[in-house]
Amino acid sequence: MIKKTLLLFSVSFLVVLVIGGLLDYWPYLVASVYCTMSSITFLVYKWDKRLAIESTDQPIRVPERSLHILALICGWPGALIAQQWLRHKSQKRAFIAVLWLTIIINTSVLGAAYYWQLL
Repeated sequence: MIKKTLLLFSVSFLVVLVIGGLLDYWPYLVASVYCTMSSITFLVYKWDKRLAIESTDQPIRVPERSLHILALICGWPGALIAQQWLRHKSQKRAFIAVLWLTIIINTSVLGAAYYWQLL
């Protein structure tokens, strides 16, 4: 239930951005950046998941800090989708807390930019 809700939340956010861009509520560039960064973030999560499965003793992995930075710079929908769909980093409470912090920061900045008509 929660998995589906989080997936729906992420996909709905991207759909609203794309529709808003098409209807000229904000620049279409905003939706493009979010979709591009979400795709990149999803692929990095997928790559890290593959590295986690294939590695044995000394895993060479994507640092969690890098995953959080990607989420912060407009890639959080892709991060949330990857976390739920690929079941990657979905059990680490500290990681999830920081991910939600990046989501709150990112959406707050987007909302403030829209409110103050910076977009």
